[in-house]
Amino acid sequence: MKLTLKEIAAACGGVLAGGDENTIVRGISTDTRTIGTDMLFIPIKGERFDGHRFISAAAEAGAAAALTAEDTDCSMPVVRVKDTRLAMGAIAAYYIKKLGIPAVAVTGSVGKTTTKDIIASVLGRHFNVYKTQGNLNNDIGVPLIVFSLDEEHTAAVIEMGMNHFKEISYLTDIVKPDIAVITNVGVSHIENLGSREGILKAKCEIFEGLKPGGTAIVNGDDDMLITLKGKMDGLVLFGTSPGFDVYADNICENGIDGISCTIHKSRMLSPADKEPVSSAFDVDIHIPGRHMVSNALAAASAGFALGMSREEIKSGIESFEPTKMRMDVIRCGSLTIINDVYNSNPVSAKAAVDVLAHAGGRRCAILGDMFELGSFAPSLHYELGRYTAAAGIDEIIAIGDISANMYEGAKSVRESGIHYFRTQDEFFESIGELISGEMTVLVKASRGMKFERTTEELKKLCTV
Repeated sequence: MKLTLKEIAAACGGVLAGGDENTIVRGISTDTRTIGTDMLFIPIKGERFDGHRFISAAAEAGAAAALTAEDTDCSMPVVRVKDTRLAMGAIAAYYIKKLGIPAVAVTGSVGKTTTKDIIASVLGRHFNVYKTQGNLNNDIGVPLIVFSLDEEHTAAVIEMGMNHFKEISYLTDIVKPDIAVITNVGVSHIENLGSREGILKAKCEIFEGLKPGGTAIVNGDDDMLITLKGKMDGLVLFGTSPGFDVYADNICENGIDGISCTIHKSRMLSPADKEPVSSAFDVDIHIPGRHMVSNALAAASAGFALGMSREEIKSGIESFEPTKMRMDVIRCGSLTIINDVYNSNPVSAKAAVDVLAHAGGRRCAILGDMFELGSFAPSLHYELGRYTAAAGIDEIIAIGDISANMYEGAKSVRESGIHYFRTQDEFFESIGELISGEMTVLVKASRGMKFERTTEELKKLCTV
């Protein structure tokens, strides 16, 4: 990035004290451990910390200036603002507008990170793309991603997360995307939002910042998102029925090796769209799971809307590689491990079980607690247990306090091959007895369960 202190102060309505207003800032940090010369330090105040205490440390580390909402006797230039977090967002909004590059914003209850990544892979065949890194998808993370953009970048793909109303509204107002994508409306964060209708309302906040003439891309196969049809301009529906604007047919699941389909476009999606109506192409998606077809359709829709060719879109989809710990297939010895431990919720867990069900040989699902489900947690875990058992998975291992409900759900379908452990450590004591011979093993739980430990223990069995 490259902004002067004058621009920064004007963007956030702050007052510059000290220093030269033409001083150029080439980076922004909220952490003194990553601060460097020519960088602006932004102190963030949280429930348990206050970054203002580290302004002097930032100056000692060579920062060019700092924002502040408090009086300070620091020797370096400061921009005085009312609220540093809001000022950070305002500066980010100014900066991305100044760059003038197309931006794609992505949200959804399930799969938004994978969809963000596959969109970036597709756009990368035509643009120099920068995408959200890690889990920087909140009110602090999104501005930091924006500040990571440079003049060399020609497109941005930005993930937006939330667990309360008005959070995405704030983020989309910063980015002002050209394209806004919603993957689906599940039950993630239902604890805070009350119902799927509430979740739909919160997700649809992403359209509030959409640029005039922008494109809204949503999953028409989702029972909540399909209700948006006919209610807004610039809406593109994708799905697995010919009635959608972008759709897939000839879907062929190839077990854990991936899935293939034919992608069709039935109308022009934007003024930039150069591909003729009825454009169609075959594509091989090298990640398992039927849900990957939806992710590919979202990416194709974004590509068409930004004027990309079907050849570019096909190449981007077929070269896509998932983020670590998301449907990562690990083959070691007699075991094939489906490492999907980054996060979990009822929709993504069932999708992962479906992938496992298409694997050959003996199959084992190691499933853990799913968080942020509130009062719905017991029934949703119970249902996942029933679903997994009904899918014919040979061994089901439920781990965690809430997953006792999952165990009971599985037992309601059948008695054999169902196991429960309160902790991973308890499971590890029996891992060699339950996991043996040739087997495909799915490992999935919410991020807070840290099920990568289970993946590592399974890898050890490969060397025994």
